[in-house]
Amino acid sequence: MTALADVRWIHGTPRRGQLEDPLIQVHRHDDDTVLLRQSKSTSFEAPFLFLLLGRERALLLDTGATKDPERFPLRRTVDTMLGEWLAAPPDVDASAYELVVAHTHGHGDHVAGDEQLADRPCTTVVSRELDAVQQFFGFTDWPAQVVTFDLGGRALEITGIPGHHRASIAVHDPATGFLLTGDTVYPGRLYVEDPPAFLDSLDRLVELVANREVTHVLGCHVEMTSTPRRDYALGTTYQPHEAPWPMSVAQLVAVRDAARSLAGKPGAHTYDDFAIWNGPCHAAALRQVARGLWGRLRPPRP
Repeated sequence: MTALADVRWIHGTPRRGQLEDPLIQVHRHDDDTVLLRQSKSTSFEAPFLFLLLGRERALLLDTGATKDPERFPLRRTVDTMLGEWLAAPPDVDASAYELVVAHTHGHGDHVAGDEQLADRPCTTVVSRELDAVQQFFGFTDWPAQVVTFDLGGRALEITGIPGHHRASIAVHDPATGFLLTGDTVYPGRLYVEDPPAFLDSLDRLVELVANREVTHVLGCHVEMTSTPRRDYALGTTYQPHEAPWPMSVAQLVAVRDAARSLAGKPGAHTYDDFAIWNGPCHAAALRQVARGLWGRLRPPRP
């Protein structure tokens, strides 16, 4: 197993580069856990996706930012990963093995690949809508409830974390210690749609991890650079000096503490490892657009 902190993630290529990134980077964290990242050549969002495998079913969490299977071969990649995995375990019925496709939340850069999997045999695609999420996972007390979703010998813990998106969820995987937080916590710009709900979600996440082993907090993007308090501009397609993708419990607590200090304070607020955008933040968004345009117009770095 490669330590997650040592993985070199694809981060785009310069305009006068050598080889382009693969369309999807595949990292087998362990025998039952596959981490994927979409190339910035197909979407500047470059989201991360998660494939978690159990003895009865697998969970694919998020489907990326691009529909076109030629530009983003999600189904082909997932089928390859599942085929290789199903060839090994002697106690798994490959003919009945189910794939569940769900989402950390319903924004377009996390659901665009759903269509590639909609007609796949033995596959359930959970709609992005809140009612569908609640019904499928069995929530009766949203968002505070922690529900169990068993993959077969691998029971995941799922809770609601609205604030960025009304149907956002977090997933704790005891097998790896991963806490998957979608776009609620990651090294980048945390866009807050509903500040009170966002803070409540963070409070509950901090409470959740206090009683569980968490090795890494994994969101779905990297937008911060390796220089504290400095992010890459919106739309950047080449990020050679990214901040580390995995975050720690201490960083999760720092996000919660920052959100608490910003109650009633709209606007964009930058910290060493992340930024919190409370509300629309029109002026900050315009500055991001200007930075992004300048980055595309200036001469490429060697």
